[in-house]
Amino acid sequence: MKPQPWTRSLLLIPVLAAFLGAQSPTVKPGRTESIPVTGEIPDDPALAAYIAPYAAEIKASFGQPLVKAPQGLFRGRRGEENLLGYWVADVMRESAQGVLGVPVRFAITNSGGLRANLRPGQLKVEDIYELMPFENELVVVELTGAQVIQVVREGLLRRGGEPCSGVLVKVQGTPAQATLSVTWADGRPIDPAEVVKVATTDYLYGGGDSIPTLKKGRKLITTGLTLRQILLDRCAALAKAGQDLLPPAPGRYQVPPELREALREKKLSL
Repeated sequence: MKPQPWTRSLLLIPVLAAFLGAQSPTVKPGRTESIPVTGEIPDDPALAAYIAPYAAEIKASFGQPLVKAPQGLFRGRRGEENLLGYWVADVMRESAQGVLGVPVRFAITNSGGLRANLRPGQLKVEDIYELMPFENELVVVELTGAQVIQVVREGLLRRGGEPCSGVLVKVQGTPAQATLSVTWADGRPIDPAEVVKVATTDYLYGGGDSIPTLKKGRKLITTGLTLRQILLDRCAALAKAGQDLLPPAPGRYQVPPELREALREKKLSL
């Protein structure tokens, strides 16, 4: 994979650390000194001159246009579906399939990791960095169909439904006696005993955001790809094909308002 133009600028971090260490005042062993950082501290001319070309490179790289998103993609608020999350989960599943060369039936990410909406208009590199500021890696594990359903259940109870790809989810009934139905995206039932490949993040697989069943995944495959990189690559591919970035269709989670409110208030039994 050809390195992106902004990756070289990240080498600035260790270089600056070494530079700053060389310029730090000497502190006697066994003593600590607290120096508040305020606007009264003048810039170091030598350090500013050293940083300047790197700062210019980063600014130019992050300002590069990616793809047009005429409608934007949004995380959703109070009952609205997380179409941005759906897109991220779709890219995860499709990217995992591309790496493995075999079907990946399900993908899940966490809405808490999506830190910005994609506003309508021309997207730039910096927009994807704002959306995905972490170095989370795309990983693949094997789960049974029953475990896939349990993962969906845990995501519902934890945050009202985490962004998924490959399934349709329905919650019906009353807050005291609700029923959960999870099928594959084409409506076919999920065989509880079938073993399928699942795309997720190293963060969720490691136990983050309270989806414990993901930790039971077997045959872990680490792809070496960050979520941010696969999103950047997808945007670049769309632009190269002359296509806009459009939100996925809604409807993956079908939860009546009363039950959604009960989920928010942690009063729903599934």
